[in-house]
Amino acid sequence: MKKLTTKFFAFAFVIGLASCSKNNDPINGQVNMTTSLANINQTVINLPTEALEDAEKARILFIREEEKLAYDVYQTMFDIYGVNVFQNIPNSELSHMEAMLTIIKKYNLTDPMETNARGVYVNPTLQALYTQLVSQGRVSLLAAYQVGATIEDLDISDLNSSLAVTNNQDVRLVYNFLNKGSRNHLRSFHKNIKNWNGTYTPIYITQAEFDAIVNSAMERF
Repeated sequence: MKKLTTKFFAFAFVIGLASCSKNNDPINGQVNMTTSLANINQTVINLPTEALEDAEKARILFIREEEKLAYDVYQTMFDIYGVNVFQNIPNSELSHMEAMLTIIKKYNLTDPMETNARGVYVNPTLQALYTQLVSQGRVSLLAAYQVGATIEDLDISDLNSSLAVTNNQDVRLVYNFLNKGSRNHLRSFHKNIKNWNGTYTPIYITQAEFDAIVNSAMERF
């Protein structure tokens, strides 16, 4: 995979800068893409630079790679099945990765995924998880949708944990941006799973949190 450089991707999931009509489904292309990544980047840049503890730095680098994991798995699922859900969501994941890169650059951290190809990670846990999820997703299209739900389930859990260890305004802004996107992605994968008469039981977040997310409308940003 070519090196992911900073580009301005129009995307559906933005923080307080665009309004979407109610109950829009980004997977079916119903969300209006009205704001570029530049808006998020500029907000992060304008906020004050605050001290980061080592644990906060580690979380930032981990979330950056975790977003790459989502992007890589979805790209692989699209290669296998060719369905739109696995083509549309990666565009949002690219925006998530680039938002994290803005934080990394602002705080002069070393990007863990600058030149890594698809399916290659610095973090060994993510490396093993990629192999596991791709293997599961190859079983069937329903299994691929369930893999998508698993990824978003994990992302939400890890973002919640990351929010718990930082008070930095800029970092929290990006985490909340990613979290809303992940909740919308989870809603979309859940919808596809139901359309295939399948089920998904959350692994990382609680059943109550999962139910609250999938039984609520797409979030506006």
